[in-house]
Amino acid sequence: MDAALLKLLQAVDTPTVCNAIEVAQGKRGFNDFTRGTMQCSAPGEAMVGYARTARIRAVTPPEEAPEVIKARRMAYYKYMAEGPRPGVAVVQDMDGEMAIGAYWGEVNTNIHKAFGLSGALTNGVMRDLGDLPEGFPVVAGSIGPSHGFVHVIDFDQSVEVFGMTVAPGALVHADQHGAVAIPEDVIPQLSDAIAALMRSEKIVFDAVKGKQIDFEGFEAVWAAFEAART
Repeated sequence: MDAALLKLLQAVDTPTVCNAIEVAQGKRGFNDFTRGTMQCSAPGEAMVGYARTARIRAVTPPEEAPEVIKARRMAYYKYMAEGPRPGVAVVQDMDGEMAIGAYWGEVNTNIHKAFGLSGALTNGVMRDLGDLPEGFPVVAGSIGPSHGFVHVIDFDQSVEVFGMTVAPGALVHADQHGAVAIPEDVIPQLSDAIAALMRSEKIVFDAVKGKQIDFEGFEAVWAAFEAART
């Protein structure tokens, strides 16, 4: 990824990226974002990277032989250690709303950070809040104390997290608001789209933040705002 674009994406929040995608596409509405309220280990900190995907379960013990589970887990770690950077671990917990296995705790977050990943996105569970490494935010479905019978089912497949489908290699942005998968054709336009978005929003903010405005004044500001967006 272009270094300037990466720095920009690390500095903005996920709603800004969603709005910028609409600016780049020239229309409202797209589907590649999470639905519902998620938990964030580091509010105010964004993760940006190409998705390294996997699926897990934890409610029931694995039925395969221990050596099979161990071999798959090590193959998973090898997969997470490789691939393009920046990277984000995107892990679907197949237990869904019944998820109880805190896969993302102090040990696993430090391992994945050491692999060069910039964060983890999951519909599953995290734990060890306060002991997770700086610079590795986790955006998860819930918080819980135990890892249960957590085990890796597979990896390098498309996954679904809170209604958002993520293919391996998709560019993901996530923070305390949730996550978005940035459409590939938008990436070359994203820097300009974010700049245009910020210019247009500044028109409104300069007129209303910490101030009073009557409706006639607002009409003029809104007209200038809409003209700047088109």
